[in-house]
Amino acid sequence: MLSEGGIIITLGLIIIPVLAALLIVIYKIYGIVYILKRKKELEVFNDTLKGLSPKEVQHLEHRKRELGFGLLNNELSGTIILSDSRGLIDNISNAEELRFVEKKKKSQPRPHIDPPLTKLILWYLGCAVFWLLFGTTVGEYLGIKFVAPDVDHISWLSFGRLRPVHTNSVFWGWASMAMLGLAYYVVPRISNTTIANLKMGYYSLILINATVVIGSLSLMAGINNGGGEYREYIWPVMILFGVAIIISLINFIKTIAKRSTKEIYVSNWYLISAMMFLLVIAVVAYWPTWQSGLGETIVQGYYMHQGVGMWFMLFSLGLMYYFLPQQLNKPIYSYSLGILAFWTQILFYTLIGTHHFIFSAIPWWLQTVAIVGSAGMVIPVVAGTTNFLMTFKGSWNKLSGSYTLPFYLIGIIFYFTGSLQGTAEAFRFTNLIWHFTDFTVAHSHLTMYGIISFMLWGFIYTLVPRLTGKEPSQILVGAHFWLALIGLLFYTFPLMYGSTLRGLMWMEAKPFIDSVELMAPYWLWRAIGGSLMWLSHILFAYNFYAMTKHKKEISIPSSPSEILKAKSELDKASKILA
Repeated sequence: MLSEGGIIITLGLIIIPVLAALLIVIYKIYGIVYILKRKKELEVFNDTLKGLSPKEVQHLEHRKRELGFGLLNNELSGTIILSDSRGLIDNISNAEELRFVEKKKKSQPRPHIDPPLTKLILWYLGCAVFWLLFGTTVGEYLGIKFVAPDVDHISWLSFGRLRPVHTNSVFWGWASMAMLGLAYYVVPRISNTTIANLKMGYYSLILINATVVIGSLSLMAGINNGGGEYREYIWPVMILFGVAIIISLINFIKTIAKRSTKEIYVSNWYLISAMMFLLVIAVVAYWPTWQSGLGETIVQGYYMHQGVGMWFMLFSLGLMYYFLPQQLNKPIYSYSLGILAFWTQILFYTLIGTHHFIFSAIPWWLQTVAIVGSAGMVIPVVAGTTNFLMTFKGSWNKLSGSYTLPFYLIGIIFYFTGSLQGTAEAFRFTNLIWHFTDFTVAHSHLTMYGIISFMLWGFIYTLVPRLTGKEPSQILVGAHFWLALIGLLFYTFPLMYGSTLRGLMWMEAKPFIDSVELMAPYWLWRAIGGSLMWLSHILFAYNFYAMTKHKKEISIPSSPSEILKAKSELDKASKILA
Protein backbone atom coordinates (compact mmCIF):
# COMPACT_ATOMS: atom_id res chain seq x y z
CA MET A 1 0.00 0.00 0.00
CA LEU A 2 2.79 2.44 0.89
CA SER A 3 4.43 1.81 -2.48
CA GLU A 4 1.48 3.35 -4.34
CA GLY A 5 2.07 6.82 -5.80
CA GLY A 6 -1.28 8.27 -4.72
CA ILE A 7 -0.77 7.14 -1.12
CA ILE A 8 2.74 8.64 -1.10
CA ILE A 9 1.45 12.01 -2.39
CA THR A 10 -1.39 12.02 0.15
CA LEU A 11 0.98 11.18 2.99
CA GLY A 12 3.28 13.95 1.78
CA LEU A 13 0.43 16.48 1.89
CA ILE A 14 -0.42 15.29 5.43
CA ILE A 15 3.23 15.32 6.56
CA ILE A 16 3.72 19.00 5.60
CA PRO A 17 1.34 20.41 8.29
CA VAL A 18 2.46 17.66 10.71
CA LEU A 19 6.09 18.75 10.30
CA ALA A 20 5.05 22.36 10.81
CA ALA A 21 3.25 21.35 14.02
CA LEU A 22 6.30 19.32 15.08
CA LEU A 23 8.57 22.33 14.62
CA ILE A 24 6.21 24.40 16.76
CA VAL A 25 6.27 21.70 19.48
CA ILE A 26 10.09 21.58 19.36
CA TYR A 27 10.21 25.36 19.65
CA LYS A 28 7.86 25.26 22.64
CA ILE A 29 9.92 22.51 24.32
CA TYR A 30 13.07 24.53 23.72
CA GLY A 31 11.36 27.50 25.37
CA ILE A 32 10.45 25.40 28.43
CA VAL A 33 14.00 24.02 28.70
CA TYR A 34 15.41 27.54 28.35
CA ILE A 35 13.17 28.82 31.18
CA LEU A 36 14.21 25.94 33.46
CA LYS A 37 17.86 26.65 32.66
CA ARG A 38 17.42 30.33 33.44
CA LYS A 39 15.72 29.47 36.76
CA LYS A 40 18.71 27.35 37.68
CA GLU A 41 21.06 30.20 36.81
CA LEU A 42 18.89 32.54 38.92
CA GLU A 43 19.25 30.26 41.93
CA VAL A 44 23.05 30.32 41.53
CA PHE A 45 22.94 34.10 41.17
CA ASN A 46 20.85 34.46 44.34
CA ASP A 47 23.37 32.36 46.28
CA THR A 48 26.18 34.59 44.98
CA LEU A 49 24.17 37.68 45.90
CA LYS A 50 23.84 36.56 49.50
CA GLY A 51 27.64 36.27 49.80
CA LEU A 52 28.54 39.80 48.57
CA SER A 53 31.06 41.67 50.79
CA PRO A 54 30.50 45.34 51.90
CA LYS A 55 33.27 46.47 49.55
CA GLU A 56 31.54 44.81 46.59
CA VAL A 57 28.21 46.39 47.56
CA GLN A 58 29.88 49.84 47.81
CA HIS A 59 31.40 49.37 44.33
CA LEU A 60 27.99 48.45 42.89
CA GLU A 61 26.36 51.55 44.47
CA HIS A 62 29.03 53.78 42.91
CA ARG A 63 28.54 52.18 39.49
CA LYS A 64 24.77 52.54 39.83
CA ARG A 65 25.13 56.31 40.27
CA GLU A 66 27.38 56.47 37.21
CA LEU A 67 24.96 54.55 35.03
CA GLY A 68 22.00 56.50 36.41
CA PHE A 69 23.10 59.69 34.73
CA GLY A 70 20.82 60.68 31.86
CA LEU A 71 19.63 63.60 29.80
CA LEU A 72 16.44 65.45 30.71
CA ASN A 73 15.12 64.98 27.17
CA ASN A 74 14.33 68.67 26.83
CA GLU A 75 17.82 69.91 26.01
CA LEU A 76 16.76 70.86 22.47
CA SER A 77 13.13 71.85 23.02
CA GLY A 78 13.40 73.47 26.42
CA THR A 79 10.16 73.91 28.34
CA ILE A 80 8.08 75.25 25.44
CA ILE A 81 4.54 73.80 25.28
CA LEU A 82 4.15 71.38 22.38
CA SER A 83 2.27 72.91 19.42
CA ASP A 84 1.89 72.50 15.67
CA SER A 85 1.60 75.96 14.13
CA ARG A 86 1.94 74.66 10.55
CA GLY A 87 -0.67 71.88 10.86
CA LEU A 88 1.79 69.18 9.79
CA ILE A 89 1.22 66.65 12.57
CA ASP A 90 -1.99 64.98 13.74
CA ASN A 91 -2.71 63.89 17.32
CA ILE A 92 0.61 65.27 18.60
CA SER A 93 -0.40 65.00 22.23
CA ASN A 94 -2.48 61.79 22.09
CA ALA A 95 -1.27 58.22 22.41
CA GLU A 96 -3.38 55.42 20.94
CA GLU A 97 -5.04 53.16 23.48
CA LEU A 98 -4.21 49.48 23.73
CA ARG A 99 -6.48 47.18 21.72
CA PHE A 100 -7.46 43.56 22.31
CA VAL A 101 -7.80 43.04 18.54
CA GLU A 102 -5.00 44.34 16.36
CA LYS A 103 -6.04 47.25 14.19
CA LYS A 104 -5.91 46.42 10.48
CA LYS A 105 -5.16 48.74 7.62
CA LYS A 106 -8.29 50.21 6.07
CA SER A 107 -9.13 50.03 2.40
CA GLN A 108 -8.43 53.10 0.31
CA PRO A 109 -11.28 54.34 -1.94
CA ARG A 110 -10.24 54.47 -5.57
CA PRO A 111 -11.22 57.47 -7.69
CA HIS A 112 -13.16 57.45 -10.95
CA ILE A 113 -15.41 54.47 -10.20
CA ASP A 114 -18.50 54.83 -12.33
CA PRO A 115 -21.56 54.90 -9.97
CA PRO A 116 -23.84 52.92 -12.36
CA LEU A 117 -21.13 50.25 -12.68
CA THR A 118 -20.74 50.19 -8.90
CA LYS A 119 -24.49 49.58 -8.59
CA LEU A 120 -24.33 46.68 -11.07
CA ILE A 121 -21.39 45.07 -9.26
CA LEU A 122 -23.12 45.37 -5.88
CA TRP A 123 -26.28 43.78 -7.33
CA TYR A 124 -24.23 40.80 -8.51
CA LEU A 125 -22.43 40.45 -5.19
CA GLY A 126 -25.61 40.95 -3.17
CA CYS A 127 -27.42 38.21 -5.10
CA ALA A 128 -24.35 35.98 -4.68
CA VAL A 129 -24.44 36.50 -0.90
CA PHE A 130 -28.13 35.56 -0.85
CA TRP A 131 -27.52 32.33 -2.78
CA LEU A 132 -24.57 31.49 -0.51
CA LEU A 133 -26.86 31.77 2.52
CA PHE A 134 -29.67 29.84 0.83
CA GLY A 135 -27.45 27.08 -0.55
CA THR A 136 -25.47 26.52 2.62
CA THR A 137 -28.60 26.62 4.78
CA VAL A 138 -29.83 23.71 2.66
CA GLY A 139 -26.40 22.09 3.07
CA GLU A 140 -26.57 22.60 6.85
CA TYR A 141 -29.94 20.86 6.89
CA LEU A 142 -28.50 17.98 4.85
CA GLY A 143 -25.60 17.65 7.30
CA ILE A 144 -28.08 17.38 10.16
CA LYS A 145 -29.90 14.63 8.25
CA PHE A 146 -26.78 12.46 8.44
CA VAL A 147 -27.12 12.54 12.22
CA ALA A 148 -30.95 12.60 12.37
CA PRO A 149 -32.21 11.04 9.11
CA ASP A 150 -35.85 10.99 10.23
CA VAL A 151 -36.04 14.72 10.92
CA ASP A 152 -38.73 15.10 8.23
CA HIS A 153 -40.88 12.99 5.89
CA ILE A 154 -41.65 15.54 3.17
CA SER A 155 -40.75 14.56 -0.37
CA TRP A 156 -39.64 18.08 -1.33
CA LEU A 157 -37.17 18.03 1.58
CA SER A 158 -35.77 14.54 0.98
CA PHE A 159 -31.99 14.18 0.81
CA GLY A 160 -32.02 13.13 -2.85
CA ARG A 161 -33.83 16.31 -3.89
CA LEU A 162 -32.15 18.81 -1.55
CA ARG A 163 -28.58 17.74 -2.21
CA PRO A 164 -28.57 19.02 -5.84
CA VAL A 165 -30.40 22.15 -4.67
CA HIS A 166 -27.45 22.79 -2.32
CA THR A 167 -24.71 22.13 -4.88
CA ASN A 168 -26.32 23.96 -7.80
CA SER A 169 -27.30 27.04 -5.81
CA VAL A 170 -23.76 27.52 -4.48
CA PHE A 171 -22.25 26.71 -7.89
CA TRP A 172 -24.42 28.85 -10.15
CA GLY A 173 -25.88 31.25 -7.60
CA TRP A 174 -23.04 32.03 -5.18
CA ALA A 175 -19.73 31.37 -6.92
CA SER A 176 -20.72 32.17 -10.52
CA MET A 177 -22.51 35.41 -9.69
CA ALA A 178 -19.72 36.57 -7.36
CA MET A 179 -17.10 35.85 -10.03
CA LEU A 180 -19.03 37.70 -12.73
CA GLY A 181 -19.70 40.66 -10.44
CA LEU A 182 -15.97 40.97 -9.67
CA ALA A 183 -15.16 40.57 -13.38
CA TYR A 184 -17.38 43.57 -14.20
CA TYR A 185 -14.88 45.56 -12.13
CA VAL A 186 -11.64 43.85 -13.22
CA VAL A 187 -12.14 43.64 -17.01
CA PRO A 188 -12.67 47.38 -17.63
CA ARG A 189 -10.10 48.30 -14.98
CA ILE A 190 -7.21 46.39 -16.56
CA SER A 191 -8.39 47.39 -20.04
CA ASN A 192 -8.25 51.02 -18.90
CA THR A 193 -11.68 51.74 -20.36
CA THR A 194 -15.37 51.64 -19.46
CA ILE A 195 -17.62 48.59 -19.64
CA ALA A 196 -19.13 48.23 -23.11
CA ASN A 197 -22.78 47.92 -22.08
CA LEU A 198 -24.25 48.11 -18.56
CA LYS A 199 -27.69 46.85 -19.67
CA MET A 200 -26.15 43.58 -20.87
CA GLY A 201 -24.77 43.11 -17.36
CA TYR A 202 -28.27 43.39 -15.91
CA TYR A 203 -29.65 40.94 -18.48
CA SER A 204 -27.11 38.35 -17.32
CA LEU A 205 -27.95 39.09 -13.68
CA ILE A 206 -31.66 38.49 -14.21
CA LEU A 207 -31.14 35.31 -16.25
CA ILE A 208 -28.77 33.71 -13.72
CA ASN A 209 -31.15 34.44 -10.83
CA ALA A 210 -34.01 32.99 -12.88
CA THR A 211 -31.91 29.88 -13.55
CA VAL A 212 -31.28 29.19 -9.87
CA VAL A 213 -34.84 29.97 -8.74
CA ILE A 214 -36.54 27.83 -11.41
CA GLY A 215 -33.86 25.13 -11.15
CA SER A 216 -34.19 24.84 -7.35
CA LEU A 217 -37.99 24.62 -7.49
CA SER A 218 -37.78 22.00 -10.25
CA LEU A 219 -35.32 19.87 -8.28
CA MET A 220 -37.44 20.02 -5.13
CA ALA A 221 -40.46 18.99 -7.20
CA GLY A 222 -38.56 15.97 -8.52
CA ILE A 223 -37.96 17.36 -12.04
CA ASN A 224 -34.30 16.80 -12.88
CA ASN A 225 -31.87 15.68 -15.55
CA GLY A 226 -31.63 12.11 -14.30
CA GLY A 227 -28.72 11.96 -11.90
CA GLY A 228 -25.72 13.66 -13.53
CA GLU A 229 -23.88 15.35 -10.65
CA TYR A 230 -23.93 19.19 -10.95
CA ARG A 231 -25.96 18.56 -14.14
CA GLU A 232 -29.31 18.07 -12.44
CA TYR A 233 -30.98 21.17 -13.93
CA ILE A 234 -33.03 20.22 -17.00
CA TRP A 235 -31.86 21.77 -20.27
CA PRO A 236 -34.61 24.44 -20.58
CA VAL A 237 -33.42 25.81 -17.22
CA MET A 238 -29.71 25.55 -17.94
CA ILE A 239 -30.10 27.27 -21.31
CA LEU A 240 -31.01 30.46 -19.42
CA PHE A 241 -27.64 30.29 -17.68
CA GLY A 242 -25.89 29.69 -20.99
CA VAL A 243 -27.53 32.75 -22.55
CA ALA A 244 -26.48 34.82 -19.53
CA ILE A 245 -22.85 33.75 -19.97
CA ILE A 246 -22.96 34.49 -23.72
CA ILE A 247 -24.29 38.01 -23.02
CA SER A 248 -21.55 38.77 -20.47
CA LEU A 249 -18.87 37.18 -22.67
CA ILE A 250 -19.83 39.46 -25.58
CA ASN A 251 -19.85 42.39 -23.17
CA PHE A 252 -16.35 41.62 -21.89
CA ILE A 253 -14.92 40.98 -25.38
CA LYS A 254 -16.30 44.34 -26.58
CA THR A 255 -14.77 46.01 -23.52
CA ILE A 256 -11.36 44.45 -24.14
CA ALA A 257 -11.58 45.30 -27.86
CA LYS A 258 -11.78 49.01 -27.04
CA ARG A 259 -8.99 48.92 -24.44
CA SER A 260 -6.55 51.80 -24.37
CA THR A 261 -3.58 49.52 -23.60
CA LYS A 262 -1.74 47.52 -26.25
CA GLU A 263 -1.31 44.28 -24.30
CA ILE A 264 -4.03 42.06 -22.84
CA TYR A 265 -3.17 41.42 -19.19
CA VAL A 266 -3.11 37.78 -18.09
CA SER A 267 -6.26 38.18 -15.94
CA ASN A 268 -8.35 38.77 -19.06
CA TRP A 269 -6.83 35.64 -20.64
CA TYR A 270 -8.11 33.57 -17.72
CA LEU A 271 -11.54 35.25 -17.46
CA ILE A 272 -12.45 35.12 -21.15
CA SER A 273 -11.13 31.56 -21.56
CA ALA A 274 -13.13 30.36 -18.54
CA MET A 275 -16.37 31.72 -20.03
CA MET A 276 -15.63 30.17 -23.42
CA PHE A 277 -14.87 26.80 -21.82
CA LEU A 278 -18.07 26.95 -19.76
CA LEU A 279 -20.17 27.27 -22.91
CA VAL A 280 -18.36 24.33 -24.54
CA ILE A 281 -18.74 22.24 -21.37
CA ALA A 282 -22.49 22.97 -21.14
CA VAL A 283 -23.13 22.09 -24.81
CA VAL A 284 -21.25 18.78 -24.43
CA ALA A 285 -23.07 17.96 -21.17
CA TYR A 286 -26.55 18.55 -22.57
CA TRP A 287 -26.09 17.31 -26.14
CA PRO A 288 -29.16 15.09 -26.79
CA THR A 289 -27.37 12.09 -28.35
CA TRP A 290 -24.96 11.78 -25.38
CA GLN A 291 -27.58 11.34 -22.66
CA SER A 292 -27.53 7.55 -22.30
CA GLY A 293 -25.23 4.58 -22.01
CA LEU A 294 -21.48 4.62 -21.52
CA GLY A 295 -21.16 7.87 -23.49
CA GLU A 296 -23.14 9.70 -20.83
CA THR A 297 -20.72 8.46 -18.16
CA ILE A 298 -17.75 9.82 -20.11
CA VAL A 299 -19.57 13.11 -20.72
CA GLN A 300 -20.48 13.33 -17.02
CA GLY A 301 -16.83 12.94 -15.97
CA TYR A 302 -15.80 15.58 -18.51
CA TYR A 303 -18.51 18.04 -17.46
CA MET A 304 -18.13 17.55 -13.72
CA HIS A 305 -14.39 18.18 -13.69
CA GLN A 306 -14.26 20.86 -16.37
CA GLY A 307 -16.98 22.78 -14.54
CA VAL A 308 -14.74 23.00 -11.48
CA GLY A 309 -11.36 23.36 -13.18
CA MET A 310 -12.07 25.30 -16.36
CA TRP A 311 -14.86 27.56 -15.05
CA PHE A 312 -14.53 28.18 -11.31
CA MET A 313 -10.78 27.61 -10.96
CA LEU A 314 -9.67 29.33 -14.17
CA PHE A 315 -11.91 32.34 -13.49
CA SER A 316 -10.85 32.71 -9.83
CA LEU A 317 -7.18 32.47 -10.76
CA GLY A 318 -7.73 35.26 -13.28
CA LEU A 319 -9.18 37.42 -10.51
CA MET A 320 -6.24 36.54 -8.25
CA TYR A 321 -3.77 37.75 -10.90
CA TYR A 322 -5.40 41.19 -10.60
CA PHE A 323 -6.27 41.51 -6.91
CA LEU A 324 -3.12 40.03 -5.32
CA PRO A 325 -0.58 42.39 -6.98
CA GLN A 326 -2.94 45.28 -6.40
CA GLN A 327 -3.27 44.46 -2.68
CA LEU A 328 0.49 44.05 -2.23
CA ASN A 329 1.17 47.15 -4.37
CA LYS A 330 3.69 45.30 -6.52
CA PRO A 331 3.64 43.47 -9.89
CA ILE A 332 3.02 39.75 -10.17
CA TYR A 333 6.26 37.83 -9.60
CA SER A 334 6.44 36.27 -13.07
CA TYR A 335 4.19 36.93 -16.04
CA SER A 336 5.78 33.92 -17.76
CA LEU A 337 4.80 31.57 -14.93
CA GLY A 338 1.23 32.85 -15.26
CA ILE A 339 1.19 32.03 -18.98
CA LEU A 340 2.81 28.62 -18.33
CA ALA A 341 0.12 27.81 -15.74
CA PHE A 342 -2.60 29.02 -18.13
CA TRP A 343 -1.64 26.83 -21.10
CA THR A 344 -0.69 23.73 -19.08
CA GLN A 345 -4.01 23.90 -17.22
CA ILE A 346 -5.81 23.95 -20.57
CA LEU A 347 -3.64 21.06 -21.80
CA PHE A 348 -3.93 18.73 -18.80
CA TYR A 349 -7.18 19.63 -17.05
CA THR A 350 -9.29 18.94 -20.12
CA LEU A 351 -8.07 15.31 -20.06
CA ILE A 352 -8.77 14.30 -16.48
CA GLY A 353 -12.58 13.93 -16.27
CA THR A 354 -12.68 10.14 -16.51
CA HIS A 355 -10.34 9.61 -13.54
CA HIS A 356 -13.59 9.42 -11.55
CA PHE A 357 -14.45 6.19 -13.35
CA ILE A 358 -11.33 4.07 -12.92
CA PHE A 359 -12.07 0.32 -13.16
CA SER A 360 -15.36 1.09 -14.95
CA ALA A 361 -16.46 -0.07 -18.42
CA ILE A 362 -14.81 3.03 -19.94
CA PRO A 363 -11.88 2.03 -22.23
CA TRP A 364 -8.70 1.37 -20.25
CA TRP A 365 -6.64 3.73 -22.43
CA LEU A 366 -9.06 6.61 -21.66
CA GLN A 367 -8.70 5.95 -17.94
CA THR A 368 -4.90 5.98 -18.35
CA VAL A 369 -5.03 9.30 -20.24
CA ALA A 370 -7.03 10.78 -17.33
CA ILE A 371 -4.42 9.55 -14.82
CA VAL A 372 -1.57 11.00 -16.90
CA GLY A 373 -3.45 14.30 -17.22
CA SER A 374 -3.99 14.36 -13.45
CA ALA A 375 -0.27 13.87 -12.86
CA GLY A 376 0.45 16.62 -15.42
CA MET A 377 -1.66 19.03 -13.35
CA VAL A 378 1.32 19.28 -10.99
CA ILE A 379 2.87 21.71 -13.52
CA PRO A 380 0.19 24.46 -13.54
CA VAL A 381 -0.50 24.06 -9.83
CA VAL A 382 3.16 24.39 -8.82
CA ALA A 383 3.68 27.23 -11.33
CA GLY A 384 0.64 29.15 -10.08
CA THR A 385 1.35 28.59 -6.39
CA THR A 386 5.00 29.60 -6.82
CA ASN A 387 3.93 32.73 -8.68
CA PHE A 388 1.52 33.79 -5.95
CA LEU A 389 3.81 32.99 -3.00
CA MET A 390 6.81 34.68 -4.64
CA THR A 391 4.63 37.76 -5.17
CA PHE A 392 4.19 37.73 -1.38
CA LYS A 393 8.01 37.71 -0.99
CA GLY A 394 9.12 40.83 0.82
CA SER A 395 5.53 41.65 1.77
CA TRP A 396 4.74 38.98 4.35
CA ASN A 397 4.62 41.71 7.01
CA LYS A 398 1.47 43.05 5.34
CA LEU A 399 -0.46 39.93 6.38
CA SER A 400 -0.66 41.00 10.02
CA GLY A 401 -2.05 44.41 9.10
CA SER A 402 -4.65 43.28 6.56
CA TYR A 403 -8.03 41.64 7.00
CA THR A 404 -8.18 40.59 3.32
CA LEU A 405 -4.78 39.00 2.64
CA PRO A 406 -5.35 36.01 5.01
CA PHE A 407 -8.25 34.96 2.75
CA TYR A 408 -5.93 35.18 -0.26
CA LEU A 409 -3.23 33.11 1.44
CA ILE A 410 -5.60 30.34 2.56
CA GLY A 411 -7.03 30.17 -0.96
CA ILE A 412 -3.52 29.81 -2.39
CA ILE A 413 -2.55 27.12 0.15
CA PHE A 414 -5.68 25.09 -0.59
CA TYR A 415 -5.10 25.61 -4.31
CA PHE A 416 -1.82 23.73 -3.88
CA THR A 417 -2.93 21.04 -1.41
CA GLY A 418 -6.44 20.51 -2.80
CA SER A 419 -5.27 20.27 -6.41
CA LEU A 420 -2.46 17.84 -5.61
CA GLN A 421 -4.89 15.80 -3.55
CA GLY A 422 -6.92 15.45 -6.75
CA THR A 423 -3.79 14.14 -8.46
CA ALA A 424 -3.29 11.64 -5.64
CA GLU A 425 -6.89 10.43 -5.92
CA ALA A 426 -6.48 9.71 -9.65
CA PHE A 427 -4.07 6.80 -9.23
CA ARG A 428 -5.69 3.39 -9.58
CA PHE A 429 -4.96 2.11 -6.08
CA THR A 430 -6.11 5.27 -4.26
CA ASN A 431 -9.16 5.45 -6.52
CA LEU A 432 -10.00 1.90 -5.53
CA ILE A 433 -9.98 2.91 -1.84
CA TRP A 434 -11.60 6.33 -1.94
CA HIS A 435 -14.06 6.32 -4.82
CA PHE A 436 -17.75 6.11 -3.84
CA THR A 437 -16.82 7.19 -0.28
CA ASP A 438 -17.15 10.55 1.45
CA PHE A 439 -13.52 11.24 0.60
CA THR A 440 -14.78 12.74 -2.67
CA VAL A 441 -17.15 15.00 -0.69
CA ALA A 442 -14.24 16.17 1.48
CA HIS A 443 -12.08 16.80 -1.59
CA SER A 444 -14.79 18.82 -3.35
CA HIS A 445 -15.17 21.04 -0.29
CA LEU A 446 -11.42 21.53 0.01
CA THR A 447 -11.38 22.83 -3.56
CA MET A 448 -14.71 24.62 -4.10
CA TYR A 449 -14.77 26.02 -0.55
CA GLY A 450 -11.12 26.19 0.46
CA ILE A 451 -9.98 27.66 -2.88
CA ILE A 452 -12.89 29.34 -4.64
CA SER A 453 -14.90 30.65 -1.68
CA PHE A 454 -11.89 31.90 0.31
CA MET A 455 -10.55 33.70 -2.75
CA LEU A 456 -13.93 35.26 -3.51
CA TRP A 457 -14.35 36.43 0.08
CA GLY A 458 -10.92 38.07 -0.02
CA PHE A 459 -11.74 39.80 -3.31
CA ILE A 460 -15.14 41.01 -2.06
CA TYR A 461 -13.67 42.39 1.18
CA THR A 462 -11.06 44.14 -0.98
CA LEU A 463 -13.42 45.65 -3.54
CA VAL A 464 -16.67 46.59 -1.80
CA PRO A 465 -15.16 49.11 0.69
CA ARG A 466 -13.56 50.84 -2.29
CA LEU A 467 -16.89 51.07 -4.05
CA THR A 468 -18.94 52.22 -1.05
CA GLY A 469 -16.35 53.82 1.25
CA LYS A 470 -17.62 51.69 4.16
CA GLU A 471 -15.52 49.19 6.09
CA PRO A 472 -16.81 46.01 7.77
CA SER A 473 -16.10 45.29 11.43
CA GLN A 474 -12.59 43.88 11.64
CA ILE A 475 -13.61 41.62 14.52
CA LEU A 476 -16.50 40.16 12.51
CA VAL A 477 -14.28 39.66 9.45
CA GLY A 478 -11.81 37.81 11.67
CA ALA A 479 -14.64 35.70 13.14
CA HIS A 480 -15.84 34.90 9.61
CA PHE A 481 -12.34 33.83 8.59
CA TRP A 482 -11.67 31.56 11.56
CA LEU A 483 -15.14 29.98 11.69
CA ALA A 484 -14.94 29.18 7.97
CA LEU A 485 -11.40 27.78 8.20
CA ILE A 486 -11.90 25.74 11.38
CA GLY A 487 -15.28 24.53 10.13
CA LEU A 488 -13.73 23.40 6.85
CA LEU A 489 -11.01 21.45 8.68
CA PHE A 490 -13.56 19.85 11.04
CA TYR A 491 -15.64 18.92 7.99
CA THR A 492 -12.94 17.49 5.72
CA PHE A 493 -10.30 15.78 7.86
CA PRO A 494 -12.68 13.39 9.72
CA LEU A 495 -14.40 12.53 6.43
CA MET A 496 -11.07 11.75 4.73
CA TYR A 497 -9.91 9.57 7.63
CA GLY A 498 -13.23 7.75 8.02
CA SER A 499 -13.60 7.24 4.28
CA THR A 500 -10.13 5.68 4.06
CA LEU A 501 -11.16 3.15 6.72
CA ARG A 502 -14.45 2.57 4.92
CA GLY A 503 -12.75 1.95 1.58
CA LEU A 504 -10.39 -0.57 3.19
CA MET A 505 -13.40 -2.36 4.73
CA TRP A 506 -14.97 -2.64 1.26
CA MET A 507 -11.74 -4.06 -0.15
CA GLU A 508 -11.81 -6.66 2.64
CA ALA A 509 -15.42 -7.54 1.68
CA LYS A 510 -16.81 -6.56 5.07
CA PRO A 511 -20.63 -6.15 5.32
CA PHE A 512 -21.74 -2.80 3.90
CA ILE A 513 -23.77 -1.93 7.00
CA ASP A 514 -20.59 -2.16 9.08
CA SER A 515 -19.05 0.62 7.01
CA VAL A 516 -22.18 2.72 7.53
CA GLU A 517 -21.93 2.32 11.31
CA LEU A 518 -18.23 3.14 11.08
CA MET A 519 -18.98 6.53 9.47
CA ALA A 520 -21.49 7.69 12.12
CA PRO A 521 -19.00 9.67 14.29
CA TYR A 522 -17.32 11.16 11.21
CA TRP A 523 -20.70 12.32 9.90
CA LEU A 524 -21.23 14.02 13.27
CA TRP A 525 -17.97 15.93 12.74
CA ARG A 526 -19.23 16.76 9.25
CA ALA A 527 -22.35 18.33 10.78
CA ILE A 528 -20.29 20.26 13.37
CA GLY A 529 -17.89 21.58 10.73
CA GLY A 530 -20.74 22.45 8.40
CA SER A 531 -22.47 24.37 11.22
CA LEU A 532 -19.36 26.48 11.83
CA MET A 533 -19.07 27.19 8.10
CA TRP A 534 -22.75 28.16 7.96
CA LEU A 535 -22.35 30.55 10.91
CA SER A 536 -19.40 32.16 9.12
CA HIS A 537 -21.66 32.81 6.12
CA ILE A 538 -24.16 34.64 8.33
CA LEU A 539 -21.33 36.86 9.55
CA PHE A 540 -20.20 37.41 5.96
CA ALA A 541 -23.72 38.40 4.94
CA TYR A 542 -23.86 40.90 7.80
CA ASN A 543 -20.43 42.27 6.87
CA PHE A 544 -21.61 42.72 3.28
CA TYR A 545 -24.69 44.55 4.56
CA ALA A 546 -22.48 46.79 6.72
CA MET A 547 -20.34 47.63 3.69
CA THR A 548 -23.33 48.54 1.51
CA LYS A 549 -26.02 49.98 3.82
CA HIS A 550 -27.20 53.52 3.07
CA LYS A 551 -27.98 54.49 6.68
CA LYS A 552 -27.10 58.10 7.40
CA GLU A 553 -24.13 58.30 9.75
CA ILE A 554 -24.08 60.77 12.66
CA SER A 555 -20.63 62.35 12.51
CA ILE A 556 -19.11 64.31 15.36
CA PRO A 557 -16.56 66.98 14.34
CA SER A 558 -13.01 66.07 15.34
CA SER A 559 -10.59 68.32 13.47
CA PRO A 560 -10.19 72.00 14.42
CA SER A 561 -11.67 73.18 11.10
CA GLU A 562 -14.72 70.92 11.52
CA ILE A 563 -15.24 72.05 15.13
CA LEU A 564 -14.98 75.75 14.21
CA LYS A 565 -17.36 75.25 11.26
CA ALA A 566 -19.87 73.49 13.52
CA LYS A 567 -19.60 76.26 16.12
CA SER A 568 -20.13 78.92 13.47
CA GLU A 569 -23.25 77.13 12.18
CA LEU A 570 -24.52 76.67 15.73
CA ASP A 571 -24.01 80.37 16.51
CA LYS A 572 -25.86 81.34 13.33
CA ALA A 573 -28.75 79.03 14.23
CA SER A 574 -28.89 80.51 17.73
CA LYS A 575 -29.05 84.09 16.34
CA ILE A 576 -31.87 83.14 13.96
CA LEU A 577 -33.88 81.56 16.78
CA ALA A 578 -33.25 84.61 18.95
